[in-house]
Amino acid sequence: MSDRISGYAEGLLAIARAEGDVGQVKRELQAVSDAVAGNDELRTTLSNNLLPAATRGQIVDDLLQSKASNVTRAIVGMIVAAGRSADLGGIVDAFGSAVAADSGASVATVRTAVALNDDQRSRLAQALASAAGGPVELTEIVDPSVVGGVVATMGDTVIDGSVRARLNQIHEAL
Repeated sequence: MSDRISGYAEGLLAIARAEGDVGQVKRELQAVSDAVAGNDELRTTLSNNLLPAATRGQIVDDLLQSKASNVTRAIVGMIVAAGRSADLGGIVDAFGSAVAADSGASVATVRTAVALNDDQRSRLAQALASAAGGPVELTEIVDPSVVGGVVATMGDTVIDGSVRARLNQIHEAL
């Protein structure tokens, strides 16, 4: 992770602590990051530094008007105005890691074909906490390419419990 992205994440954590509910800001930033990543037109527009920063900021304000806290809107507006829209996903990921580290937890990025229900989320978090030796915060990504099962990443460790991985194991054994 670049020093610039780490710097943004640490700064955002300080802002979130001082101005609002860190957990809420984390959830809202993740939702914004996911929305931007999933919308090519929005991502291109927010990253277009030929558009005045005020125009890009107004787009952020209009999109998040009643959907995010003032703190989150200000943070996203600052990132966009600084011309860092392309780094939004990385900044939000680094922010999530900083929040988890601040609370003494590890972060596990979990990819599944469909969204987890509360029971599945709880059981998975417990299993990963046992493997990590401490509390784990889940960052969930719905990824249809997983097909079935789960792929969890904690730092440099990847736990691949996907159907694809199991089929590959069977294929290699034959």
